Amino acid sequence: MRHNLFISTIISLLFNTAIAGLLTLISFEESFWINLVFSQCIGLSIYGINATLMCRIADRRRRWLVLALTFPGSIVFGITLASWITGVGDWSDPRAWVSVVIGLFFGGIGGITYFLSERIERLDAEVKQHQLIRSETEKRELEAQLKLLQAQIEPHFLFNTLANVGSLIETDPALAKKLLERLNDWLRVALARARSETATLGDELDMLENYLQILRVRFGERLRWQIDAEDAARKAPFPPMLLQPLVENAVRHGIEPKLGGGEVVIRAGTADGKLRIQVCDSGTGLGGEPGAGAGLSNVRARLAALYGSGGRFALEGNAGGGVTAVLEIPR
Repeated sequence: MRHNLFISTIISLLFNTAIAGLLTLISFEESFWINLVFSQCIGLSIYGINATLMCRIADRRRRWLVLALTFPGSIVFGITLASWITGVGDWSDPRAWVSVVIGLFFGGIGGITYFLSERIERLDAEVKQHQLIRSETEKRELEAQLKLLQAQIEPHFLFNTLANVGSLIETDPALAKKLLERLNDWLRVALARARSETATLGDELDMLENYLQILRVRFGERLRWQIDAEDAARKAPFPPMLLQPLVENAVRHGIEPKLGGGEVVIRAGTADGKLRIQVCDSGTGLGGEPGAGAGLSNVRARLAALYGSGGRFALEGNAGGGVTAVLEIPR
């Protein structure tokens, strides 16, 4: 507010000085000093009186009515003040009335400029407010979309695990109990992460370790895994539940159908400003329509929503068998 007042005052002083120079050039008054005093007194009176009143009156119709009286009144006040300072001219001098006309002309230009700039500032503020509202709306929509995509993963895993528990209750109650305990641990961590605003790849890998422990109950020694991640990669921010579908896909389509099972290796590192994660399995390899499942489609959708073209996901067949899923996101 003070900054705007200071800028407006400086502009008014410069505008008045320019008018004084113009009047001197056309020989309205030979002395630039006298033109300057009259110009400044009239201009500052118009600016000070009318701008102050306009700021205090909210009703637009009332503002214009008041302005119709105060605008010429402020010119008369400015001429009277300048005459008193310079000792030149009074209301008996015809040039005083010419000064009124000049004040009305240039004051009108200044007033129009002032109201236009005020209108532009108001429109600019409205545009910024609309942009802020739209940005907040888009952010909430994106968050809702991400929550929906994340919610599509968790029930899938829960249903499969509970189905396994149901099948084990009669045949191996002790193993069913162990599986339920692992599931309880996983749920505790997963819910804490879902409610957290910040998460790292290290958190995700810890949860994956618990997830694989659950699968170990079902697969036994047929499922082996390694997790190899750099410290910098573990500390990097990472969306919750983005990696689990890749591991789930490797186990379901690679390890499970392979006689004797196999191994899942998770590697994570940083390079060129990106976080790069590989999920490799020694399973049966690519087949059917690779990458067409709901879990991997969910990963692609979340990558696009979070990072746009900055995220990358790919499936590659390994030379010695199995598949490698590659995930890259900006750091």
